[in-house]
Amino acid sequence: MTVGSLRLDFHIPASQSLKDKRRVVRSLKDRLRGRYNIALAEVDFQDTHQRAALGIVSVATDRQQIERLFQDVCQEVERNLPGDLLRAEIEILS
Repeated sequence: MTVGSLRLDFHIPASQSLKDKRRVVRSLKDRLRGRYNIALAEVDFQDTHQRAALGIVSVATDRQQIERLFQDVCQEVERNLPGDLLRAEIEILS
């Protein structure tokens, strides 16, 4: 069994309030949850209206599955995020 975690930090320049940011983050979380078998939560920058961080975890049988999954998630975020993906940090636990 392999457990992987992914942290995504991003900037949402069009967000003018926390309400705007929450709408974007909720939409992104719903899209990712519906498309991939992952658990995720907003993990940082809760009080900043133009920054957000998501923590994502998944369990798989091997490291390659986790890496492919997280690459797909990052590509999905880059395609659908109305902003900039600043950082993607992957950690694999075996």
